[in-house]
Amino acid sequence: MKPPAQPKRVTIVDVAKHAQVSTTAVSKVLRNAYGTSPQMRAKVRQAIADLGYRPYAAARGMRGQTYTVGVMLPDIRNPFFPEILDGITDALWDTDYQVLVAPGRNGEEPEAKVTEAMVDRGMDGMILVAPISPRTHLERLAGIVPTVVVGRHGQSAVYDTVSDDDLAGAALVVDHLADLGHRRIAHIEHDETDPRRIAEMPNAIRANGYRQAMRVRGLDSEIDIVSTTYTQEGGYLGAQQLLSRPQPPTAIFAGADIVAMGVIQAVSEAGLLVPENISISGYDNTSFAALGPISLTSVDQAGRHIGSTAAQLLLDRIADRTRPTAQIKFSPTLVARRTTGHPPV
Repeated sequence: MKPPAQPKRVTIVDVAKHAQVSTTAVSKVLRNAYGTSPQMRAKVRQAIADLGYRPYAAARGMRGQTYTVGVMLPDIRNPFFPEILDGITDALWDTDYQVLVAPGRNGEEPEAKVTEAMVDRGMDGMILVAPISPRTHLERLAGIVPTVVVGRHGQSAVYDTVSDDDLAGAALVVDHLADLGHRRIAHIEHDETDPRRIAEMPNAIRANGYRQAMRVRGLDSEIDIVSTTYTQEGGYLGAQQLLSRPQPPTAIFAGADIVAMGVIQAVSEAGLLVPENISISGYDNTSFAALGPISLTSVDQAGRHIGSTAAQLLLDRIADRTRPTAQIKFSPTLVARRTTGHPPV
């Protein structure tokens, strides 16, 4: 038997014939160009709907634009990153741009593979969320394709940045716990040893903010940091280390909500109650932090707002590659919930 014939792709010529107009008129309507009447636009759009016409992205790319935006997320399991993605897609919803997402897998090599693929496929712009690639790589990419970097500090002459004030956010947590009466406040950070990144990565800045805030509160001798990863497993292993101390902390500041989930698990397995025996705070104020059974105290860095701002910066960069770069930093807030309370007597 012969395989069934593949359906023929609808072309701009088919649309023009159906609407009884020229292909030039259809092209102008597709590009929102001047020179078409409302009646003409209505006829063409009706023909597009009748035939199910879709512009061929590769052909558009050869003309200079593909109307695609690549978004790299480092870890799709971290619930904070989808909130940034929601903000990006919200901001681009009423535009011609389509968002395509790829995982960076928290590694320089996978990031390079993903970002190079975005360049090779002619994407009009890229939003890179919490990239760990060297600045030289990021600036090379931004020299080719308009780029916005999210969740990484520092300033560049070729790409825009959007970040949270992580120093201030860490201080909010320490001050909240200290005001409740805690002194033995520990912190679980994401291990960062690369000197090229320490000054720019939010995890390192949060840890530094924790140290600074502890010193300001006169708690220098109580500074206690465990370095693991910003994952649930990292929080679990970090909490196990802290709970095995001769004098375990009465409060744990997890560097991310996903880390706090692992902390809660380890505390529960140790037979301890939250917050009666130990208080826990996260960072990101993800959607599950507000769930009743969890009710996690967390720092809100407005993920959707970060995402929508990044998308707008990218549109501005696509429209004008020569404009000065912008570095946007948002002020976080603390949302206190049931996982923090006074220390045990």
